[in-house]
Amino acid sequence: MKTIDKYLFQALDNYPYWLEGTIESLDYAFSYNDTNTMVLCLYGRIQAEQLWNYEEAKSYFQQALAINIHALEVYPYYLQTLILNEDYEETQKLIDFALTIKGINKSEIYVKKAILFEAQHEFKKALKEIKNAKLCALQFAFDSDITDVEKRIQSKIDLLKKKKKPKKSKKDSKKKSK
Repeated sequence: MKTIDKYLFQALDNYPYWLEGTIESLDYAFSYNDTNTMVLCLYGRIQAEQLWNYEEAKSYFQQALAINIHALEVYPYYLQTLILNEDYEETQKLIDFALTIKGINKSEIYVKKAILFEAQHEFKKALKEIKNAKLCALQFAFDSDITDVEKRIQSKIDLLKKKKKPKKSKKDSKKKSK
């Protein structure tokens, strides 16, 4: 096993529970190979998920994809970062491209597309993408993630329906009782 792999695996094993150890291992891995897309992706994840520094995270993800456009590990995290940063147009373009890449987990990309529509309050479109995600799902463990997103979207639809129902006024209630 190469030294970089050892440090990369340590970083992956430490993340997100021991950030100091993660960074230390990543720094070692990066010093051996500054073009490793998994290392850059994990740096990006730390920026996005732990520090909420989305612009810096985007920079790491872009570096990784500039090195290898087929770095499949980058896309889900990059898409999530773009959504959180409200870069919706850029997210849609990246989703469209990602779905053309051979070997990518299309189910995961469709879930990100559903989350994009959810963030834009386009809930019916989001549910359509959940169906696409289910059709593409090849991993049983991922099915529960899809279901969780679907439930969240459906609960938002239900909430909007309740909000739109007109409330009965006191006058209407008195007229019915007479």
